[in-house]
Amino acid sequence: MDAGVTGSGTRSDVAVPARTTSARAAGWGFRSAIAADIEVIAELRATVMRADLERLGRYDEYRVRQRLRDSFSPQHMSIIMIDSDLAGCVTVRPAEGRQWLEHFYLAPHHQGRGLGFAVLRTVLKRADAQGMTVGLNVLQGSAARRLYERHGFVVEAQDPIDVCMMRPPGAMASTPAKI
Repeated sequence: MDAGVTGSGTRSDVAVPARTTSARAAGWGFRSAIAADIEVIAELRATVMRADLERLGRYDEYRVRQRLRDSFSPQHMSIIMIDSDLAGCVTVRPAEGRQWLEHFYLAPHHQGRGLGFAVLRTVLKRADAQGMTVGLNVLQGSAARRLYERHGFVVEAQDPIDVCMMRPPGAMASTPAKI
């Protein structure tokens, strides 16, 4: 994902729906990731994933950060900004005939306010416009799975740790729950 942002969540290549799910989610936007973002995003990943990884017995202080470093792809990652605050990130990488949604993290103080719903809706509208299926992996028991299901993702495969989900182009998103 490339290009700059405006304060309404709009980039030159991605139009954001006029209505967002909350006033807090209204002023967000994307900026392109740069190499200097890697450590901030690695820390964000460690913070956001810690509880789920600990619950699954998989948390490792080093590995949680290193996995992000090993797969960091500035050309595919967008940084989610609210005003001048780094609110999160999302990576959309083409592979295996679909778009893979990876490294979608929101800082804890930006969660639960409709921002994740708005960002995901924007990413999926772009994939729909390209006629692309979107795939992702989510940890077993993660609250994020409900967000993905509300956007039309279905389980493709799973194991004791990961759930692989996919969404065909044009799958309808449900109305967000009251937040």
